[in-house]
Amino acid sequence: MLAELISIGDELLIGQVVNTNAVFLSKALNSIGVEVVQITCISDQKEAIVEALDASKNKAQIILMTGGLGPTKDDITKHTLCDYFNDTLVENTEIRAHIEHIFASYVTTPINQENRKQALLPSKARVLKNEHGTASGMWFEKENQVIIALPGVPFEMKALVNDQVLPALKKKFTLPHIKHITLQTYGLGESAIAERLIDWENALPQGVKFAYLPNFGKVRLRLSGKDTNGSELTERMEAAIDKLIPLIKDIYTGREEDAIEQTVHRKFIQKKATLSLAESCTGGKITSLLTSLPGASSYFKGGVVVYHTQSKTDLLGIPKALIDEHSVVSAPVAEAMAKQARARYHSDYAIATTGNAGPTKGDADAEVGTVWIAIASKTKVFSEKFVFGNHRERVVHKAVHKALELVLYHLE
Repeated sequence: MLAELISIGDELLIGQVVNTNAVFLSKALNSIGVEVVQITCISDQKEAIVEALDASKNKAQIILMTGGLGPTKDDITKHTLCDYFNDTLVENTEIRAHIEHIFASYVTTPINQENRKQALLPSKARVLKNEHGTASGMWFEKENQVIIALPGVPFEMKALVNDQVLPALKKKFTLPHIKHITLQTYGLGESAIAERLIDWENALPQGVKFAYLPNFGKVRLRLSGKDTNGSELTERMEAAIDKLIPLIKDIYTGREEDAIEQTVHRKFIQKKATLSLAESCTGGKITSLLTSLPGASSYFKGGVVVYHTQSKTDLLGIPKALIDEHSVVSAPVAEAMAKQARARYHSDYAIATTGNAGPTKGDADAEVGTVWIAIASKTKVFSEKFVFGNHRERVVHKAVHKALELVLYHLE
């Protein structure tokens, strides 16, 4: 079963709003066995909507549209659909009462006639009541195609999809099972991993596809499969993963739901070890990742951002002579930062980062992209040098993930 997503809104086309609705809908449809074959983004124009609907006829059986259902003049989706299906608008008394209830209960601005007009809905549509807003969803069927229009407000759209759209699609269609399993790796590039996996890829079971998804400092490995029998599909995919993991055991950190910060979080809690941080070039991003997870206080003692050279001396007590002799981006300084952070926070482990993310060298002698990462424990301290390129965002992102990778590798 194939689907197309049509996202309506000039704000999407000019880059003012990120199209997160399409991401959610793709995942939601995949979860019930519907494969998204195209995502189309169009303007708030009648001609654009009609053209997109006409073009979808030979591509997909399910069309999911989002946006353009509000009360203002630029919201034309409902009227365009009415014309497209040769339909007329009629007032839905239940929806009108719902809209009036929302304004009476939650909105300080008085209801106006434009708000009431949102209860005017195409007579041929199955109305999807929006419990969290005033714009109803609409379900049309024509020539073996289901066309569903949903509001663009994300939390309203998501509730309609989960509560009404997905159950209705599962009831109407006999759907296959689609499954994706994604593994996380850190520390090795896409081509190097692919070289390891040539024989394994060639032996993949029928109906299972494999893809490499590289990003800053990491490569995700995704297995995808489709079958009418969900349990057999899962068995085949898990058997393939059992053969894959020994080939990547030195770089594998968990499944996609286990991002590296989640793996660090879980491992430190399991081992009842504590951690502190001294961040320079990463600017507090490691701290932010770890503390975003509930329960981080059970192992994370604290962190300090010593971005300027002087702050390394003032806040961590790094001797100025050490910095002058070796440069602020160096192994001795990184190791001193890690040792001082561990001592000051009384933690079992500490991570320190110091580097030159660019675009200029600043206080450092090191070339742009150079980062030293140090790990201190009760028994040792060590550091490692990395060169992450000349793109500032890439340098910082890779430094964050490499630091977490190192502390995992050396966690005793």
